Amino acid sequence: MVERADAERWVDAYVHAWLTYDPTEIGALFSEDAEYRFHPDGNPVVGREAIVETWLDERDEPGTYHADYGVFALEGDRAAITGTTTYFANDTHESIVNVYDNCFLVEFDDDGTCCRFTEWFVERSEG
Repeated sequence: MVERADAERWVDAYVHAWLTYDPTEIGALFSEDAEYRFHPDGNPVVGREAIVETWLDERDEPGTYHADYGVFALEGDRAAITGTTTYFANDTHESIVNVYDNCFLVEFDDDGTCCRFTEWFVERSEG
């Protein structure tokens, strides 16, 4: 069973790993045989090394995004994490390009690392 504080620390580490694209930090988030889905109906990226490689291959431009996520619900070893991702035109953050509402479903193993991750996101309309 994962405690809320542990899940929140995982979320914070996830955001930091994304901001830095540090391969060690990314890898530390996931179990050796983790499954990572960028879309709920997509095929998973399987395994820590493959997840790290995918993250590094699909980098966002440094300084052009911000994430604000938190644990919405927790049951046993599963967490629903919600929040927003904001993309900016450049690193000054003066002009917003896109805002996404996100939901991550995360399952943790006995060590508190993620063994299954599924992402949902919806781009906000301008209205």
